[in-house]
Amino acid sequence: MKQEASFNVLTGNNIDAQPFKAGSVIFREGDEASELFVIKSGQVRIQIGNRTVTELVADSIFGEMALIDNEPRSATAIAVTDVELVAVSEKQFLFLVSQTPYFALKLMRVLAQRLRATNKTFG
Repeated sequence: MKQEASFNVLTGNNIDAQPFKAGSVIFREGDEASELFVIKSGQVRIQIGNRTVTELVADSIFGEMALIDNEPRSATAIAVTDVELVAVSEKQFLFLVSQTPYFALKLMRVLAQRLRATNKTFG
């Protein structure tokens, strides 16, 4: 799969990041969601049940689906390495989508890339 669009603009030097130790669960499938995450450093595994869907690296975004469709988390996110994550609240997300068309386009590209990868896997 092609490298997803970078969201490094959301992880600048003065932006607070939350640390998670390797092996930590960031969120679980079925959890309610109020934020998405951008990986500032480290690697995160996205899995459904015991099946790995993908592993993401720095400047990748995850957890956005639950903010888009207002449904519970569709997968579990686990820190593969020690990670630093920048949380983007639903309010911030809605602002970015409405005021920054390029952010919305990048997000749509990520979703399209992930859908294509899923189609190849299960098609």
